[in-house]
Amino acid sequence: MPTPDYMIPAVLLEPFSGITMPSLTEFISIVCQGAMIFGGVFPFIPQYLDIKKSGNADGFSTFVCLNLLVANILRIMFWFGRHFELPLLAQSIIMVFTMLALTEICVRVKHRSEILASKEHKFTDSYSAHPNNGEAPPRLNRSVSPVRKFLDFDKAYFWKWTYFTSYLQFTAVFTVVVGLMTWLFLDNMYYVETIGFLAVFAEAMLGAPQFYRNFVNKSTHGMSKKMVGMWTCGDCFKTGYFIVRQAPAQFWICGMLQVGIDISIFLQVYCYRNKAAIS
Repeated sequence: MPTPDYMIPAVLLEPFSGITMPSLTEFISIVCQGAMIFGGVFPFIPQYLDIKKSGNADGFSTFVCLNLLVANILRIMFWFGRHFELPLLAQSIIMVFTMLALTEICVRVKHRSEILASKEHKFTDSYSAHPNNGEAPPRLNRSVSPVRKFLDFDKAYFWKWTYFTSYLQFTAVFTVVVGLMTWLFLDNMYYVETIGFLAVFAEAMLGAPQFYRNFVNKSTHGMSKKMVGMWTCGDCFKTGYFIVRQAPAQFWICGMLQVGIDISIFLQVYCYRNKAAIS
């Protein structure tokens, strides 16, 4: 009997005979894992674009990047001592590179601003040197900030270095030191559980530097509200994911702490709304 036009010959379907469509539960699980891997990066995209567009990074605390670099490097080391889900490991690796990229643009923008300010001050000084109505205005004493490097080991300027190279040097040294310690104490349960707790606790304190910066400035001007909104949504989702997937207790406990800090920053947005508008 000839095969009707609308039917596919069995010989063409044979290579796909072992393939089955995933169930709805499996599909949701795949989507959630993808959200865990890449979802942590998205909140920082608006902040990155704001800094790139405005050429000003004063409203963003680079200590947020330090927080996440330390947290995710520790989490990667924790994985070697106590394996957890691979999506969480992949998230940490991607987040490390994301924080380095965000740090790089902040350092570049600030350094460029210092150079432009220095040129402007030199021009003003040269112009002011000439008498004006018989009076010589006081000469401005401003210059470019001194170069600060990681290898100076000056704790007063920690994470306030001039060039991005210093940030890479610190990240490399920290990774090597923690990696070596993890290799030496990999069989020590107390060490492994400690770095696991420190990893998620450092991540839970992600918003603390930004909260402190807003508190000192009494303003949220320059901080991306979209970023904080995405932080909150992502942290709520992440905490729920930890609970449902029965991740180690450190993960979901610190996740709830992180949500609390996110809400506190939103309260700052409301409390400082008039100051932010004026700025």
